Amino acid sequence: MGNALRFLYGECCSKPTNGGGGGGGGNWVNQQQSYGYQGVSTSTAGVSALVRDIHHFEKTAQVPEGLSKYVVSSKKAQSNWYGKLSEALEQSKPPPNSPEEVSRLVVNTLKNHKKADVEGLLSFYGLPQPHSTVEVTTTAQAPPSAPNGLKFELNTLPIDAKSVADGDTVNVYVSTLDPREAACVPRDVQVAAAERTRARAVRNYTKADALHKQIISAGYRMIDNHNQEILARKYRIRLRGIDAPESAMPYGKEAKEELSKIVLGKPLKVLIFDEDRYGRCVGDIYCNGVFVQEMMLKKGLVWHYNAYDKRPELENWEKDARAKRIGLWASAHPEKPWEWRKNRRDNK
Repeated sequence: MGNALRFLYGECCSKPTNGGGGGGGGNWVNQQQSYGYQGVSTSTAGVSALVRDIHHFEKTAQVPEGLSKYVVSSKKAQSNWYGKLSEALEQSKPPPNSPEEVSRLVVNTLKNHKKADVEGLLSFYGLPQPHSTVEVTTTAQAPPSAPNGLKFELNTLPIDAKSVADGDTVNVYVSTLDPREAACVPRDVQVAAAERTRARAVRNYTKADALHKQIISAGYRMIDNHNQEILARKYRIRLRGIDAPESAMPYGKEAKEELSKIVLGKPLKVLIFDEDRYGRCVGDIYCNGVFVQEMMLKKGLVWHYNAYDKRPELENWEKDARAKRIGLWASAHPEKPWEWRKNRRDNK
């Protein structure tokens, strides 16, 4: 096993996975011997599986059983892939150290092969698909101090997995310890929060749950933050200037997954400019200094919503993704989400 393969194998197998009841890489290896890689449940486990298969190929010239169910080319062609991947991994400096980087290496190494084969190989190992491996360069800087039309700014608590509704909408929570929020918490919410704390202290969880439902119905929630419960206000944010495919449209799922990947577990800075007819705040989102709308446009997973936002930079980022045929622009004529919604309304 070469240095790059040994590094990757050690990195992945030393990390716990969700497979096998949370056991480590070694437990996952034993399980895979019995049911094959089609059962891969995490990308990290998939990296480990790919590395072992490449190492096995180097010794035996054999490709894994079951791969043919995922790809369209012959065993001979599959052998060619593993030979190329082995060479690419050995030449990579530094070695890829995440599922996304490994997936990107696979896509780049096999870029002249059939798209169905590349996507099938990634699926076999549970690795990220090509749309999520596109490298984009964004401007990592703070937003302007006072953009035109800015109404107010939110600094959110870290985003959880359930907060992303789709590719252009995210629910955020802002601590009521924030001076702006502290000044406007309804009295009944303050009382319910205090009573819930007392109920939990005496283990009256039935009463505590009922009080939390009351708090939630008022637009707030008790959130655990660093082992401390915080009363936080909920805001629904519609990302300004972009429109993502609906969940039932091509790339709707991918857009939601990408937005989740960008914001999950991170606090956000949100600049609010307006409110839409659904009561959502319309704003620009920054995550670790990166403009989220810019990232989504450059990944080719959303449209520039130019009917409501004329910023030329958004138009240019979309044009660049179109030219590269990234994401939804791989299709010659992707359907506009606003037209898709109108057609559905008209056909009711």
